[in-house]
Amino acid sequence: MLSTILLQAQASAELFGPNIGIGYGVAALGAGLAALGAGVGIGRIGGSALESIARQPEAVGDIRANMILAAALVEGAAFFAMVIGLLVVLTK
Repeated sequence: MLSTILLQAQASAELFGPNIGIGYGVAALGAGLAALGAGVGIGRIGGSALESIARQPEAVGDIRANMILAAALVEGAAFFAMVIGLLVVLTK
């Protein structure tokens, strides 16, 4: 993943010239970190929900609803961060 980000930063540096600055690389790195953080967060949400369902099977409906809501909020925040990072890269 990091190599892909570095290759994209190198490609944009070739496109825009050597005086591109470090902002593009930082923005691309931030977008990648947002995606990685969302993956870890959603994984932990799912794992905790499964543990909760195993301990209290009668509460599966409530746990599932809260899990989906929390995962959607994490995914929305990560998507927002990725869009902002990529907009910085594409608009300069």
